[in-house]
Amino acid sequence: MEWYLALLLLLGTVCVAMFLGLPVAFAFFGANVLGTYLFLSGDIGLVLMPMEFHNAIKFTLAPIPLFLLMGEILLQTGVAFKAINAIDRMIARVPGRLSVVSIVGGTIFSSLSGSTIANTAILGSVLLPDMVKRGYRPTIAMGPIMAVGGIAMLIPPSALAVLLASLAEQSVAQLLIAGIVPGILMAVLFFGYVIVRCTLNPSLAPSYAPDESGLDEPVTVAVNAGGKTRWSWTYAGRLRRPLNRLLPFSLYILPLFIIFIVVVGSIFFKIAAPTEAAALGCLAALGACYFFRLFKSVITITGIEGADFTWREIGKALLETAKINTMILFIIAGSLVFSQALANSGATDGLLQQISALKLTPLTVVIVMMLVLLFLGAFMDQVSMLLLTLPFFLLGSQSLQAAFNIDVIWLMVLMLITMEISLLTPPFGLLLYVMKGVAPFNVSLGQVVIAALPFITIELFVLVLLIVVPELAVWLPRQLN
Repeated sequence: MEWYLALLLLLGTVCVAMFLGLPVAFAFFGANVLGTYLFLSGDIGLVLMPMEFHNAIKFTLAPIPLFLLMGEILLQTGVAFKAINAIDRMIARVPGRLSVVSIVGGTIFSSLSGSTIANTAILGSVLLPDMVKRGYRPTIAMGPIMAVGGIAMLIPPSALAVLLASLAEQSVAQLLIAGIVPGILMAVLFFGYVIVRCTLNPSLAPSYAPDESGLDEPVTVAVNAGGKTRWSWTYAGRLRRPLNRLLPFSLYILPLFIIFIVVVGSIFFKIAAPTEAAALGCLAALGACYFFRLFKSVITITGIEGADFTWREIGKALLETAKINTMILFIIAGSLVFSQALANSGATDGLLQQISALKLTPLTVVIVMMLVLLFLGAFMDQVSMLLLTLPFFLLGSQSLQAAFNIDVIWLMVLMLITMEISLLTPPFGLLLYVMKGVAPFNVSLGQVVIAALPFITIELFVLVLLIVVPELAVWLPRQLN
């Protein structure tokens, strides 16, 4: 069979199956059965398929469930919501105040959850109703929440970054570190855009006096035991207002930064491998939640509430992590066997030879890759598009990366940013529908898309900047060597 017919047959099987509504894992399994039978010695290939599935699940994938669990612990115990409220109290009078809160809070939560959907859903549920109540236009209300949700794909811990590096058999640690600078750069540009836009057009985000009730109240710290107050201290001096702002930030945000430092610091300073760092992150998240629980049972501070931290919340976190991880592992197993079927059919080699014959430069090849991902992102979810393109872009000596000697870490960062952009790309950008689902008003999909367009432009600018200046992506991970 000619290579282009084999390519059309296998890719067409996956696309048709997903178009008919089959889950991604089942779509790949269907193509695998067909491809294995045709290109891997018929019945013998089918017999070997279970062994290939088993070999696809590697220990390098262990950070994925651990990072997911870390985010679920903070989500189920309510710590994430309290952190956003603390940021809200800290930021006073700036143009587009609540949009700025969503960007700062979303960036912080991105460094803890690794889930774009959770990030968008939480910010949309907590902040969007208040934005609507204050008269914020949908453009400046929904846009920042959707945009900052995608940063979770870049800033560690990113489950998709772990998946990409593991499947490409590259350094998970280097890719996680490589996403920090682009992620922070993107957040800063979002921040600047909101400030400038709301300054030039104040009607987008009407100014209002933030709720400062309680800020002038005396600060009381008490230690309780046995149902009685054992020790108490009250401060009613002139600094009580800044103290009432700083205390929630210090007690809800700084402990969460410790989690980020534990994960990223242990990787950067080579104290732990990514899997061990993810496990340490879970322990740090449990420790932070237990620390917050003390405010319910032992410590009382004016204006600060504790968090729910019981076996029930931990059980919910474990259950949600198991659901998501099972789906991911099935998709991974199916996709790796799919890439083997493509290689044995001659499709990847044939396509590579055709591209090589065009005598393109490595930069042109990278741009073509990004355009392919942007196109696919308008119709597919991120995992599907990643797994469909990975055999051609990154896997093995028959990939475009190997043929054109492209820096693999740089290429993977560009792929993550492109997939982040595709989260907001109509008609099927996932975050568009998440936002439409959590919006507390009757919003159309067109309004959601219009709100996302300025931030898509900013993300495209960052993508072009990283193509022109690769050092922004590769300098920090090179310090690991």
